[in-house]
Amino acid sequence: MLRRPGHAWPLLLGANRDEMGNRPWKPPARHWPDRADVVAGLDELAGGTWMGLNDNGVTACILNRYGSLGPAPGKRSRGELVLDALDHSDAQDAARFLKDIDPGAYRPFNMLIADNRDAWWLAMKTDTSDITLEPIPEGLSMFTAHDRNDTSDARIGTYLPLFQKALPPDPDAGDWASWQALFGANTATGEPYTAMSFKTDSGFGTSSSSLLALPSIEAAHGESKIRPIWLFAPGRPESVPFAPVDISGGTRPGLH
Repeated sequence: MLRRPGHAWPLLLGANRDEMGNRPWKPPARHWPDRADVVAGLDELAGGTWMGLNDNGVTACILNRYGSLGPAPGKRSRGELVLDALDHSDAQDAARFLKDIDPGAYRPFNMLIADNRDAWWLAMKTDTSDITLEPIPEGLSMFTAHDRNDTSDARIGTYLPLFQKALPPDPDAGDWASWQALFGANTATGEPYTAMSFKTDSGFGTSSSSLLALPSIEAAHGESKIRPIWLFAPGRPESVPFAPVDISGGTRPGLH
């Protein structure tokens, strides 16, 4: 995630989804009749999502914490939390609402909620911990199953410096090449989980990738009525091309 307040594109977000290859899913679309303002990928097994965007310009995504892959008896799907966040028209309101959920109902997670003004990181770090809420600062932040920018995690330690050196994407020019290359980097430095895009013998690996840009309030409501840009690769991003997600049909974004 790159936050740069004052820019025409104040939020850029890239995300690889790592999951078991046999877990069924559908690409981002308006899958929920009772949530017609939400565009998100559909986890067909649990009914939730790993990442979504609503018509007010709020985006949310969720990651498992280390050692908590998959469902557990008596626990609700963490993918429901993304949909709960997208019920709100403001990232700050969504984050404060989710801060007060029952942590005992879910397995550990990292969750990001953002709009063109604010960005928040919610974390439940163990099965018994409370949910913490922290603002995500300006600049570049990287999340995996560990803490923000935690370079003791091999993936963050390897790729955060590369993202920091890379030229940021230019949504106006349609130039995402720098991030596309990094999210598709499949050379592991040790175990496969250190690569950005990977697949293990067990079938666990990178199943899709997203690149998202949110326009500023001025750009969204100016003469051009700029809308968010979401590019999606329905597979490992080094081998499957990104294509625009259809977010048409909703109200104007960025009502903050």
